[in-house]
Amino acid sequence: MAGMQAGLVVITALLLSGSVAEAQQAGKPCAGDIKTLCAGIQPGEGRIKACIESHLTDLSPTCEDRVLTVAVTGKVCKADVAKLCAGIVPGTGGIRACIKSHMAEVSDSCKDAMSQAAAGKKPFGRGDL
Repeated sequence: MAGMQAGLVVITALLLSGSVAEAQQAGKPCAGDIKTLCAGIQPGEGRIKACIESHLTDLSPTCEDRVLTVAVTGKVCKADVAKLCAGIVPGTGGIRACIKSHMAEVSDSCKDAMSQAAAGKKPFGRGDL
């Protein structure tokens, strides 16, 4: 839990810094998505993260890959994977495809983890992802 809080503090500090450019640099796979999908969004108070979260189905393939990888490997999304993708063999890309096809059913905490990944930050402490 402490690692998760530390990760949230880091992303919050980055977004509160007032610099979309810094957020974009931190999330290179998703930098273009942040620039395109969240243009005009004032950083701070979680607005960039909320913007990304509201556009999870509109992400570029590169950003989507990072986000879905976090969903599949992240502890927060473990229950979603077990519930929505039971019986799918890991390691074939099937779980990522499954999560993508069930994006509307993914828990808010998992979506939050994915949006943080899109913004370039691990939502947990070192070694969790």
